[in-house]
Amino acid sequence: MHVAEVVRKYETKAGPAESRSYLLRRSFREHGKVCHETLANLSALPPQAVAALREVLAGKTLVVADEGFELLRARPHGHVAAVAAQAKALGFPELLGPACKERDIAYALVLSRVVRPKPKLGTVSWWKDTTLYEDLHLEEVSTDEAYAAMDWLYERQDAIERALARRHLSGANNPSGRAYFDLSSSWMEGRTCPLASFGYSRDKKRGKPQIEYGLLTDPKGCPVAIRVFPGNTADPVAFVEIVDVVRENFGLTHLVMVGDRGMITSARIEALRKLGGLGWLTALRAPQIKALAEAEGPLQLSLFDEVNFCELTHPDYPNERLVACRNPLLAIERARKREALLSSSEAAVAPIIARVQAGRLKGRDEIALRLGKVLNKFKMEKHFISEISDDRLVVVRDEVAITAEAALDGIYVLRTTIGSDELDTAGVITAYKDLGGVERDFRSMKVVDVDLRPVHHRLEDRVRSHAFICMLATYLAFHLRRRLAPLTFTDTEPPTRDDPVAPAAASKAAKKKAATKRNAAGEEVRGFRELLEHLGTLTRNRMRVASSPEIEFDLVATPTPTQRRVFELLGVPVPKHLV
Repeated sequence: MHVAEVVRKYETKAGPAESRSYLLRRSFREHGKVCHETLANLSALPPQAVAALREVLAGKTLVVADEGFELLRARPHGHVAAVAAQAKALGFPELLGPACKERDIAYALVLSRVVRPKPKLGTVSWWKDTTLYEDLHLEEVSTDEAYAAMDWLYERQDAIERALARRHLSGANNPSGRAYFDLSSSWMEGRTCPLASFGYSRDKKRGKPQIEYGLLTDPKGCPVAIRVFPGNTADPVAFVEIVDVVRENFGLTHLVMVGDRGMITSARIEALRKLGGLGWLTALRAPQIKALAEAEGPLQLSLFDEVNFCELTHPDYPNERLVACRNPLLAIERARKREALLSSSEAAVAPIIARVQAGRLKGRDEIALRLGKVLNKFKMEKHFISEISDDRLVVVRDEVAITAEAALDGIYVLRTTIGSDELDTAGVITAYKDLGGVERDFRSMKVVDVDLRPVHHRLEDRVRSHAFICMLATYLAFHLRRRLAPLTFTDTEPPTRDDPVAPAAASKAAKKKAATKRNAAGEEVRGFRELLEHLGTLTRNRMRVASSPEIEFDLVATPTPTQRRVFELLGVPVPKHLV
């Protein structure tokens, strides 16, 4: 038996019309012909009843909506599915190595670092609450197995970084031939790791040992390699090691290394000269700029009367281009800071002068010691003239020194081997400013996305593996942010700058998006982390048929418009499974 739908069309005074009838029929053969017998007219039944009868006659089992199913569990799915979709597009997990349990665990560690950056013990426990648990076969994975997977991944670091270097630094993939490098640090918990040392803390964590790590990126700021160093390592030492990585591990001998003036020093440049094939783009230090600005020097303030940048030459920098820039806004800010520091120094010195005048502080050495502590605190000793005797102290500003320093406010000078046939003057400035991409990665790695710090591991190789996992997670987040930019506050239409020295400005579209919380298409926008949290509300539900307990199936919740749009931007349908 079956339900047949009969459509009858006819004409009326108002025009063509039609009627529909639903008939319960039995089909049979008689003398070789198919015949139909109408058993009942179902047209008077509600449409839902007709549809249900049709499904039953087709052999399906129907159940009551609120009684027929059991929801066994609901696991957050959308966030890990989105990150996994981006990972697949980038060649993960094949990039990590051959298929094995260690690879699945390492892959899960990288994905987890993007979605929910937590210590390994908390991460392993969290897996059970997501679809990573079933899809990557993470059942009963212990922390020891997670550590073993970290060791397995660390052994493959060089091979993975070589693949990333081929993808982002070589040949047509990097026509500019530039690589960017910078150094940062994070504090350690515990003191037994051989890498943990006291040094200059960029996190401002006093009394905590730290590690340092250098990040190598392509011109767009995409992470390619990371190296970990003891916490008291000087920037030039780290730079030498990354140069060796570029030459030896990656086989790249024709690159321009870009780094700040603390990284690529004159000594490191001489080392690069001897190696040959590697160029540089960096900035001069303050004493070198001062030497160029002295009498008869090429750097004169009149050069900036009409433009904010110009090229110079000097015999101390043979076969190099010098690009002098003056940022008026930076000049104003430096003048403000210097005046604030000078005023703070004078306020701190005033009680010392009062004590000397009152006779409560005597002795030239004792007075000099107290004065030195105060002036060194604000780094302003060079801008004061002091007269000290056993019972007298006079401290006045050195107006000559202050005026000389103020004349160079906002001025910085770049030095590079990039030829004028490769980049014009404005292009050199822009290329140096692209170093901000590395700083953005550090913010992503340390604070915003991956949360590398603090480091809890005790073994040296585990610390290096932890940093490598964070770098891979930053690599994923870098590409995921770009793909999901229309749904976040990222400026997708940054305006071009007529003056490369001027600070970057947000586009009108970005300002409007920030004000209205909507993009040009009217879609709701969120912060990147908030967007991942919203994706986490898309669950995959394990269902069971109440009348047939042996029947279980997975059902993904209906995605919201934003969740559906995320996967459209990623170029995949909403996946039921991660693999």
